[in-house]
Amino acid sequence: MKKLFLCIFIICLACYVPVVFAAGEHGGKEHGGSTQEHGGKEHGGVEHGGKTLPAPTADEIKGTMKDHVTQQSKKTGTLDILDPVTKKTRKLKLERIHERVGKTGDYYYSCADFKDTESGEMLDLDIDVEHKSGKLGVADVRIHKVEGKPRYTYDDKDNRIPVK
Repeated sequence: MKKLFLCIFIICLACYVPVVFAAGEHGGKEHGGSTQEHGGKEHGGVEHGGKTLPAPTADEIKGTMKDHVTQQSKKTGTLDILDPVTKKTRKLKLERIHERVGKTGDYYYSCADFKDTESGEMLDLDIDVEHKSGKLGVADVRIHKVEGKPRYTYDDKDNRIPVK
């Protein structure tokens, strides 16, 4: 009986621990309670032409993000984004897209690290991807952190809350 209990405990621990560490990639509360780590079909697919298409993979979502940054950078060589706090356009170079991909509501999301080519500051941007009619596209890009300092966090319903 003790061996059975120990086996069940070890299996539960092995399943639980990776989820705890994956959810804390940034440290702090990134998204609210409905957020789930993306791994494939557990989020379901999208309706298109009477059929349910399979959910995109994490690699497809991150690829869509990278393609968006590449496309938006063609003209100037940087991702140019208006900073709502400074009211200036930041010229950003992609450093990396984070491994963790999640889903909240209708959007898949991940974060990406960028370097401001003019100030040298590191920024963490949140990138939302939508899956419509079997196609992926970036729906929103927001500055989440500048030099590690968050501008907002999320409540349990994934509403953004400004950080003062």
